[in-house]
Amino acid sequence: MELVCPAGNYPSLVKAVDQGADAVYIGFKNATNARHFSGLNFSEKHLHKGIEYAHQNNCKVYCAINTYPRQDGWQTWTSSVDMALDIGIDSLIVADSGIMDYIRSRSDTFPIHLSVQASATNLEALNFYHQNFGIKRAVLPRVLSLKQVTQLAQKSPVEIEVFGFGSLCIMAEGRCYLSSYLTGESPNTQGVCSPSSHVRWEENDGVLKSRLNNLLIDQFEEGENAGYPTLCKGRFEVEGNIEYALEEPTSLNTMDILPELHQAGVVAIKIEGRQRSPAYIETVANVWRKVIDAELKNSAAPTEQDKQKLTALSEGRQTTIGAYERSWQ
Repeated sequence: MELVCPAGNYPSLVKAVDQGADAVYIGFKNATNARHFSGLNFSEKHLHKGIEYAHQNNCKVYCAINTYPRQDGWQTWTSSVDMALDIGIDSLIVADSGIMDYIRSRSDTFPIHLSVQASATNLEALNFYHQNFGIKRAVLPRVLSLKQVTQLAQKSPVEIEVFGFGSLCIMAEGRCYLSSYLTGESPNTQGVCSPSSHVRWEENDGVLKSRLNNLLIDQFEEGENAGYPTLCKGRFEVEGNIEYALEEPTSLNTMDILPELHQAGVVAIKIEGRQRSPAYIETVANVWRKVIDAELKNSAAPTEQDKQKLTALSEGRQTTIGAYERSWQ
């Protein structure tokens, strides 16, 4: 099983590689990737340096060009594809079929990984992308049960990759509209959820309030963990009760079901978090390298210390296996 780690910048890439990542995934400094935050992502100069470091340590570099271009921005997306192919990227992670077609106009064989943003949840969709664009791998959205993942992996014409750890989103990937409703910008088009230009923090009488485009998203008492304001994970008054109306902050952690994912035929475990710090990447990559190696060697199960390290880095300091445990699916 391949360990695929996020790298939002060069220091994070180095940490992931040093901790044994088999591949890292990056994005360019534009709206072509779904983590288009200020201060994140790679210029051409830094990417040259990153690819050289990764390849010297037997680590692949994947590039996410996984947002959906509008017609007036088409050249930005195609130019990014051109740069990735010319610079020596090992694979492109893509959601838009037009971009896949453009890649195939440049190369019949370059490896394409279907992004989670494409939200392919059935065998017919995987067959379509494989037959028409020759995709090599598909990243499944985090809305499928373990049984559904197993069924797809056993019949899929392409490799299957799943998310193993990191933040969760309540939306089916590729179909996020909440952030664009509130700020005019969406991960699907501009590559950003809760853009920093719309985020504001204010503190009054020991209460920390977070706002998104001037809408109060949440407030935190002194000593309470404060999460980054996203509309889906805000607390709101509903019928007189203040609660997480849509989703409570929590992180996905599939460590306990890794043997089942391995047995199902999943070839890669992906870690979410290109927006996270190099220290976060270092710890998570270190733990998951040990966990995957143990699974491949059929040796000891994850230790409580390993689990605690990941829980400490999770949203709300709690984890779940998410949709994997939904027996009704």
